[in-house]
Amino acid sequence: MQLSTRHLLGIKNLTKEDISLILSTAEQFKEVLQRPVKKVPSLRDVTIVNLFYESSTRTRFSFELAEKRLSADVINFSTSGSSVSKGETLLDTVNNILSMKVNMVVLRHSASGAPHFLANHIPAAIINAGDGINEHPTQALLDAFTIKEKLGNLNGVKVAIIGDIMHSRVSMSNIYLLTKMGAKVTVCGPPTLIPKYIREAFGVEVNYNLKETLDWCDVANVLRIQLERQDQVLFSSLREYNLAYGVSKNLLDSLKKEIIVMHPGPVNRGVELDSDVMDSKQSVILQQVENGVAVRMAVLYLLSNRTN
Repeated sequence: MQLSTRHLLGIKNLTKEDISLILSTAEQFKEVLQRPVKKVPSLRDVTIVNLFYESSTRTRFSFELAEKRLSADVINFSTSGSSVSKGETLLDTVNNILSMKVNMVVLRHSASGAPHFLANHIPAAIINAGDGINEHPTQALLDAFTIKEKLGNLNGVKVAIIGDIMHSRVSMSNIYLLTKMGAKVTVCGPPTLIPKYIREAFGVEVNYNLKETLDWCDVANVLRIQLERQDQVLFSSLREYNLAYGVSKNLLDSLKKEIIVMHPGPVNRGVELDSDVMDSKQSVILQQVENGVAVRMAVLYLLSNRTN
């Protein structure tokens, strides 16, 4: 089987069958990662450039490790010290890189739509590693993989997405994926951080009460407060936010059931999650990081045209 698209620009562009194929392929690669020899020759002679215009730790390292596990040739590009600082455009930068016979581009950019722009102008396969406040598709895929691994299914699972929904590309990709795969989604956070149109536009529920939301859900995916993307004051203080929407161990212990706690990282300890929650057995944050490598191996492999 093959994906219905040449690029991974967002979950919005994927079919339900595409998502299932990526997740099932990731299962196979996770088995590979448990072996003593974790490297396979699947992408030998394929050259991939990691083009990151924004800071990243987990995503950049995860992609680089996935590429090396698949035996690809890897080029890491950062804007500091490059011609970008002299005014070179994104398209010129990529065309210069492509002249070196690059097959795939993993792009993170602060501008929403940047991967879509590139996909329309260059022949290489484009993978969106996060574009502005639009999407972060591989994060949603690894989140879904982790939920499926823990609960066995996505259909009918109740997932709460908690926090800064307004500025989060992770929330958008997760909403697209989870609703396509039959999960039930509720978003929760301060009214100022939840788009007013979200219920009608995306078919999700909205609840401003954290305790009620946690009582309802099977999985809580807690998001980082993205102060760097907020151009106005949207809540009184981080302390007030923590009191109203921070997930604490006492709050989890008060629930009628045990839920799974996720976070795409980086975590602001003591703001959206207390430290004892992060370190508890209900947290799957480190499993998410581990699963990210397998999921990104699957995406790279399926987009490489070597699946025949």
